[in-house]
Amino acid sequence: MASKKSAPKRLTEENYLKYYYDIPYEGSTSAGKPLRKLRDITCPYRGIKIIPGTALKGFERGLAKCETALDAVNLLAVHYDNLLPTEKAVYAIFKDFSMLNPEDNIQNCLKMIYTNSLTRLKLEEFMVLDDVDYMSRKLSPSTALKLRAKTTKCRQIILQDSKNDCFKRKIFLSSLESIIPKDNEREIFADIKNKALFLPTSGSSKNAFIVKYANRSQTESVRRLFIGSVGSIEHVTPESLGGINTIGNFLLTTADGNRYRENMPLTDYIKRHPNIPVYTQQYIDDVIREIHEGELQGNETYPYKIKKKLEKESNGRIMISLSQYKYTEQEAAEAVDEYNKRFDKYKNK
Repeated sequence: MASKKSAPKRLTEENYLKYYYDIPYEGSTSAGKPLRKLRDITCPYRGIKIIPGTALKGFERGLAKCETALDAVNLLAVHYDNLLPTEKAVYAIFKDFSMLNPEDNIQNCLKMIYTNSLTRLKLEEFMVLDDVDYMSRKLSPSTALKLRAKTTKCRQIILQDSKNDCFKRKIFLSSLESIIPKDNEREIFADIKNKALFLPTSGSSKNAFIVKYANRSQTESVRRLFIGSVGSIEHVTPESLGGINTIGNFLLTTADGNRYRENMPLTDYIKRHPNIPVYTQQYIDDVIREIHEGELQGNETYPYKIKKKLEKESNGRIMISLSQYKYTEQEAAEAVDEYNKRFDKYKNK
């Protein structure tokens, strides 16, 4: 007797990001749920206002009704202020196209500019590889030669027109791990690897976005512009590096900010995004405002916990001020105790 096929998993608000963007919205723990409820919060990694996860269902309903380029642009316009810089640049292209071709499809727009964008993307990739090669001058000849061999191979692949053999950013970044620098070269080699992270992606380059999504559906392209700004629970200390699932180790970030950090040490991530300390202060000020308005009850100690966690994880590069917070650390702890007592009393009724 043939076994029954397992029913496909139902797409829900909770698993949406993991399904479409390969990012868990709250990970394997419910400890991040209180942060998910916050509104009008600045992303500590990107500096934009985060789109709350509750907006996903409405966006999907609207997206399902989009037939033309004008429909798609009107849907995205509502969230324009929340879009990331690259997504705003792509949106501007879509908007111009829709004004001239309102009944056309977004994919025809991308296909029309694909060739020019591919040329520009290759030049962007070369610029980063040039910087990597320039920095290799500080390495020993043997280490530098190994590195040059990899960047030269990348250039050869980039210049090829073959669709079967294209440059893969992740493969190049992974290949750098096979180079073992000498003890006195480790710091400069770490800087070189950080520089290589600037190779363009669909999240950092409009040309990379156009090339990647030119052969995909309008629905997927429009969804991608939106989804990078949706809230995601981020581990300050990654789980793979011993980070625990507790709110004191969590930030509410955009999905894009979460995705591109991956397991990168926070100190290295700051090198790539030097405004993170400024954005983090804006983030905590927004969180404090929400607490003062009655949110995060039972987690009044969060600002103090995350301040200490960020300071430690960033080696002192992130120094948050809590001058706007109405609670001292002791008062915050007392507020948490009082909430837990009320909660336990309610639960036992």
